[in-house]
Amino acid sequence: MSDIAARYTSRADAFQAKIRQVRPEQWSNQSPCADWTARDVVQHIIDMHGAMLAPLGRSLSPAPSVADDPLAAFVAARADVETLLNTPELAATTAETPSGPMSMEQHVDQVVSADMVLHGWDLAKATGQDPTIESADIQSMWPTVQHVPAEFRIPEAFGPGIVVYGPEVKVPEDSTLQDRLLGLIGRDPNWTRSG
Repeated sequence: MSDIAARYTSRADAFQAKIRQVRPEQWSNQSPCADWTARDVVQHIIDMHGAMLAPLGRSLSPAPSVADDPLAAFVAARADVETLLNTPELAATTAETPSGPMSMEQHVDQVVSADMVLHGWDLAKATGQDPTIESADIQSMWPTVQHVPAEFRIPEAFGPGIVVYGPEVKVPEDSTLQDRLLGLIGRDPNWTRSG
């Protein structure tokens, strides 16, 4: 298993664990993403898994909907991307992406793998779970988020309905690295759900 595949698996395990912890009545909870509930966060992650397959002319396998079974929907989408990552000729295929040409596995690593970390925080905050991001993930993502191109903050820059980064949220300079990372991607680290 490549380092990228191993990193994806670790992050998918963590996101899946968060889905398992959501109680049925929490799926409609507001998330830190203004227009999204907890269920919408999972739907977005699944949609992004589908977007990773699109350059190969593939789509997600048939699965229960997020409305019916968020966990089963995620597990199915995850399996499709793990097949991509664990098939060397697919993983090495070059794809055109908004960041330029890169291998499929690099695209997964930079987009949906990282997305699960950040939206894992959203899901945790929405449903009262521990929102701590793994230190290794913070360290690996920190260099990238310090140099987010302005166009990546434009809604739908990556396609219809896709918002990658929000406007930067200023945090104190002595904040934790997690809080500083969250601020750079457009999250208020102190967000709390009302009600």
